[in-house]
Amino acid sequence: MIPAEMSASRPHNRRKLISFPSEVLLALELLALDSHRSIQSLAEEAFADLLQKYNRPTTLKEALRESARRLPANDDAPPKRHGT
Repeated sequence: MIPAEMSASRPHNRRKLISFPSEVLLALELLALDSHRSIQSLAEEAFADLLQKYNRPTTLKEALRESARRLPANDDAPPKRHGT
């Protein structure tokens, strides 16, 4: 599910208008009714799953952790020797 930092109650939420074909919107509305959830809740779950699929961080803390892992100083490989 969505981390607490990304929940709808967060005061600095931004809005983005997304359009769907009418049949997709109807299917989402029916799913929301059947599952007793809001379309917002379904969208948050879907986008979290999409970000996870592509190994993208969803919080600032995760982004900083990932960027630190990409630095060569954090690699386990031994340093290359020059001139040999």
